Amino acid sequence: MKQDSSWRKILDKLLPEFLAFYFSEIHRAIDFEKGFEFLDKELQKILPQEDDTGKRVVDKLVKVFLRDGSEKWLLIHIEIQGYHESDFPKRVYHCNYRISDRFGEKVISVALLTDDDPEFRKNIYEISQWGFRLYFEFPVVKLLDYRYKWEELEQASNPFAMTTMAFLKTVETQGSDQERYQWKKHFLLEMYRKGMSREMILALYEFIDVVMALPEVKDETLHEEIKQTVEENKMSILTTAERVGMKKGIEQGIEQGLKETISDILEIKFGVVGRELLDHIEQVTDIETLQKIRAGLKQAKSAAEAETLIRAHVNF
Repeated sequence: MKQDSSWRKILDKLLPEFLAFYFSEIHRAIDFEKGFEFLDKELQKILPQEDDTGKRVVDKLVKVFLRDGSEKWLLIHIEIQGYHESDFPKRVYHCNYRISDRFGEKVISVALLTDDDPEFRKNIYEISQWGFRLYFEFPVVKLLDYRYKWEELEQASNPFAMTTMAFLKTVETQGSDQERYQWKKHFLLEMYRKGMSREMILALYEFIDVVMALPEVKDETLHEEIKQTVEENKMSILTTAERVGMKKGIEQGIEQGLKETISDILEIKFGVVGRELLDHIEQVTDIETLQKIRAGLKQAKSAAEAETLIRAHVNF
């Protein structure tokens, strides 16, 4: 849950850098001086934020302007680490087709695979029988492949080089808080040493802080260490208010994502009656409670069951 929120947030803040690092051909074709537009509302109308198994996925739809003067809709898929699915190419195809059919736009799909299976890199969906043929292929980037490009990553100025290193070390340090502590400290300090802009530091700091999660006590110790080192070297450190603000923003993003998912389930499964229950969901701010409601609603077989479930967690 936290990792998918982190990818969404950093894409919102650093889309040009994301494309420059992972999909350079696409980046070169885009005229970023004309701006770009995220089409999240259009995407939410037709795509679920979870797959059929309840696993989280990250899909971002953005309208960009090309250097030749045309417009393109770019659909970015991110498969969250450990959650890859065998039918992934089929899902990408369905997403692409449904958006194109609904809005009458040609959609370009790309995917970033963050799972930990070196063999998983499917990017073709094909049907061929009796003279009929459908062939759908999309570019993919596999984060694990960067394990063999560590020196290049260390020298790169693009912030997603550090994002990639942080993600790889998160996978490597599973089960070892001390090792993760040292790497997290290294990356957070490296941001200051590289002289990144404050906006970029904020975006990266938030991503690394969440993805390389540590027990709260260790995190507090780490941030104090970083603060001391940065102050000694007269670097511009993030204020306490900025750190607190980031934490609140992460929690609010998770809360909003859960509420949107619950809203989709209620509307799809129970129609008008389901929509009548939405106001009660808005009262809930506890993430754990929202997760319980979401899980229960998936199993509910009637609107009455859904209402009973919600009443168990909300007073109305």
